[in-house]
Formats: sequence, structure tokens, C-alpha cells
Amino acid sequence: MCGLSGTGGVALAASLSAAHDPLAYGPDNVRPGVLASAPHGMVVSAQHLASEAGARVLKQGGNAADAAVATGYALAVVYPAAGNLGGGGFMTLRPAHGKTVFIDFRERASERATATMYLDASGHVVPGQSTQGWKAVAVPGTVAGLEGVRQRWGRLSRAQDMAPAIELARNGFTLEEGDVELLNTSTGYFRHSPEARSIFLRPDGSSLQVGDRLVQPHLAQSLALIARDGEDAFYAGPIGDEILRASQESGGILSKADLLTYRIRLMEPLRCSYRGYLIETAPPPSGGGVALCEMLTILSGDDLGRLGLHTAPAVQREIEAMRHAYSDRRDLGDPAFVQNPVAHFLDPQYAQQVREAIPRDRALSSAQLQVGVALPQSEQKAGATPSSEKHETTQFSVVDRDGMAVSTTYTLDGWFGAGVMGGRTGIWMNDEMDDFAIKPGEPNMFGIVGSEANAIAPGKTPLSSMAPSVVSKDGHVVLVLGSPGGSRIPTIILSALTGMVDYGLDLRQAVDLPRLHEQWMPDGVEMEEGALSDAVRQTLTHEGYHFVPHRPWGIAEDIVIGSPRLSGPPTGRVYGVADPRHPGGGAVGQ
Repeated sequence: MCGLSGTGGVALAASLSAAHDPLAYGPDNVRPGVLASAPHGMVVSAQHLASEAGARVLKQGGNAADAAVATGYALAVVYPAAGNLGGGGFMTLRPAHGKTVFIDFRERASERATATMYLDASGHVVPGQSTQGWKAVAVPGTVAGLEGVRQRWGRLSRAQDMAPAIELARNGFTLEEGDVELLNTSTGYFRHSPEARSIFLRPDGSSLQVGDRLVQPHLAQSLALIARDGEDAFYAGPIGDEILRASQESGGILSKADLLTYRIRLMEPLRCSYRGYLIETAPPPSGGGVALCEMLTILSGDDLGRLGLHTAPAVQREIEAMRHAYSDRRDLGDPAFVQNPVAHFLDPQYAQQVREAIPRDRALSSAQLQVGVALPQSEQKAGATPSSEKHETTQFSVVDRDGMAVSTTYTLDGWFGAGVMGGRTGIWMNDEMDDFAIKPGEPNMFGIVGSEANAIAPGKTPLSSMAPSVVSKDGHVVLVLGSPGGSRIPTIILSALTGMVDYGLDLRQAVDLPRLHEQWMPDGVEMEEGALSDAVRQTLTHEGYHFVPHRPWGIAEDIVIGSPRLSGPPTGRVYGVADPRHPGGGAVGQ
């Protein structure tokens, strides 16, 4: 039985406690992996210059909305592989006073998109068309999203919020290890793009190196136009015109109407509770928030703290909660196009049925699970699940002195998106069309079967796993959570949240904690190095679980308010951690 192997988790918890004594963390330290603290506010992102841009705006009297806008624009400059003007994303914003709102500024399919646009005459998928080149580009939403947030909730002018990004693009910044690591993922794109070649490569055509300076004059000009004219510069003005010119010359399908009709969506966040905490996260068109809340609702019936951190019984329950949640989310889609049975998935009675159906001494078969059914069915054929979402996304989190909290995840999809630049705009374009089910009912290159609910349609938003989340207790924000990671995003957030709520970890320990991931299909359990002791792994392997070692994933950018631990004595400070899995991030306080 699972309960025989608890000691491995005890040892892991002791090791984390010894390695990360919160009293040893220096205040205002921006190094990734270090618990930074500040008295008034905090900005955390995957690139420390972007975090500094957001903190600068806070210092100038801006609130968390202003800082989020400043950080988002700055990331487009200093983190161009995923930070963006040519992509889109989600934001969960909790004002200091008032109701939390979810902002959908994700990309949409062009009015000219069709369900079969990536298939040949025989109905076969044409490799690469949905991932590279202009035909892969969906209508961008980032500029509309950031400007909409600034207008509704910000305090400062657009010029003030955008000034740090414009300076970074115009004057450049010195490349560090993390910057070069990301640039090296896409050298081929730079060499094939006349607009990018002179910016992202050395004069002799070789890759930029640590210590080189990246100056982006075309992007600086685009940012300055947006600062002057707002989103009209992008959707109705010269930036959009140049993007359309480049698209039309290279076989893209974007139209002027696509840009002129793009609108963000303000939605109710998805809400669920866990051991007295309120989690507000992403609703559809994200399946990430649904998966996160379903896992939490299932696990709420187990005392994980008593079972122990990463012990066999605790891990077994977490894996099976993951398996059920990812099975259920397979048929979700854009709520403007499909009906999503979210209420059933998050029903406590359904969660209880799932718990009762989970055996305690063996693994369930993923192939036996049906959507919305707690009891496994004998030898059922696996159904559809959304296309594989890429891991190359980025997250930033902000809290201000008044308690406003913002969690944002936005993306180009793959690193540098579709590998095309919007002419002389300096803007990299997304390959978000690949997040649709390219051919519903058939497996993609990862063996994941496409869902009809996520089929391509004009104006439709592809399903996502992004789940920017804000956690509160007794009416006060206590955590701001989020990460890139594609389909792994919900389990990354689950790990950090249960680490703090159930196991008493501080924020740094929770972010550092080696991760596990199971997503229904394929049914192997991915495992970071050090996630399980040998004894725990042997026990679970004997019970039928198949573990797949995997390099570290995700880049969580998280904030906790009041104490490094949720259960710790109040300090009156704000704490942030930039995930050490990627160098170059920063948590910057104000």
C-alpha cells in the first residue's frame, strides 16, 4: 500500500527547510531563486529589467495596473522570445477595492480562417504551416489588452507607463546569460529575416553573446507611436498597416477588418476554494484554470499535510487528481462557440465521487476515463484532448501598496512565435493558430488527439492552459501565482499552492520544489530530478505508475503578502520569487 513509503517526503521537507531558511534572505534582492522582500509592492518577471521597469512605475505613483502595463511592454523589448506586442494573453486583476476581473486579450483566428486551412487535398496535415510563417499568425491582442487595463485601472499616463520600454528599445541593454540562452533558440529565424538579421545577429552573421548590446530601433519607433496614439496606432494606424503589408506579401491571411474589429473580453474569473483560501483564476477559453480548480476540489477531501510532502500516498492522490482533471478538460473551448460543463467539473459532489473511485494501491488507466464521469469505464477508447500548447510563454506578477494584485500570462506561443517579424515594426508575430486542433479527432506529433470543441473557426480563440491566479483569504490577497509551461501550467501552480497551504513551505521553497506532472494522455508521470525519493518511486512504480524523468520546466513568478509563509507571523512586507529554473529573472520590490 502507498502508506508504507512516507519517509522520503519527510526527508525532502527537511532538506528544503534547511536549504531555504527565510531569515537568511536579504531584502530587495533581485537575483532569481532568492526571496526578495519590500515594504510596499513587488514586481516579478522572467527578465529583471522588465521587473525594474514595473517597480519604477510603482515608485512614480503608479498602481499595480500601471506596473503591469510597464512590465508587459518592457518584456516585449528585453524578453522578445515570449514577451510581445504581436501575441496575446490573459490577466487576472484584483483591485484594491471591488471585484476581481479576468481580461482575455488572447489572439483570435482571422475572419479568413477555416477548419481545414492546414490540410492538403487529401486531408492530411501539412507540416509546419501552423507553426512557422505568416499563415500561422492569429490576430494579436496584447496592445489592446495593456491599453484597456491602463485606461480602466491605471493612474498614470500611457507615456509614463511606456517610457521604460521605449528607453530599453532605443538605448539597448547589455545581454546576460539568460538573454543569450533565449536568443540562441531561434538563430535560424534571425538569419532568414531581413528585418531581424541586423538586430539579432552580429555584423558577421554570428550569434550575439553575453556582453553584447541589443538595440531595437524599429521596435522603439513602434512603442513611441503606441505611446502617442494608443491602440489605434497598432490596429488602425501605421503599425497595423506595416504588419498587414508583410503578411500579405508572404501568404498570410490577416486582414484590416481583423485588426479593426479586435476587442478584449472582460470576464468573471473562475473561482474555487481550497482549505479556506479563495482562488480566482482563468475561465474558458482557458482550460488551465478549470484543471487547477478541479484538482484542488478533488484534493480538498484528503489531508495532504498529514500524508506528507511527496510521500507515496500524497503523490498518488495528486497524480490521480491530475489525471481526472486533464481528462475532463479535453473537450473545453472558447465559450463564445461551445458550451463548457465547468460547473459539473467543479461540483464538490462530483469531486467526492472521483475520490471514492480512486484506488489507493494502484494506478488508474487513462484510457478508461470518460469526460465528466467519476467511475472508470472498462476499456473505454481515449477521447479527444486539445492540441499541445507550447511551453514558451511568460508570466509576470504585481502587487502594490494598496493591495491591488495583477497576475498576467502572455505569449507568442513558440519562442519568437511564427519566426516572422511584422515588417519594419520590430514586432515578432505569434504562431497561435497552432493552439487550435488542426485536425480534430486525429493525434498530433505528440500523440494528443485534437478536440472538435477547439477546432478552427473565424474569430475564435484557441484553448489555452494559461492560468494567472490570485489567492485571497478573509477578503485580503495573500498570493499571486502563475507560470509558463504549456499544459504543465496548472500542475506548476498546484505544486506551489499545495506546497504553501498543505506543507507549510515558504514561497521560495514552494517555487523551488521539484515538480511532477500527469495530463491524462500520454499517461506517463513526468518528473523533475529530485522530485521523489528512490523508495517512493519504487513503491509507486510497483503500483503501476510510469515515471518519465524530464528536464526542469516552467518559470513561476510568484508573490506572497505579509509573510514568507502563509502560516508565518505577519511582517507587513511583500515577498517575491523569480523561478531559478531560468537565469535572468527578477523580483523587484518598492
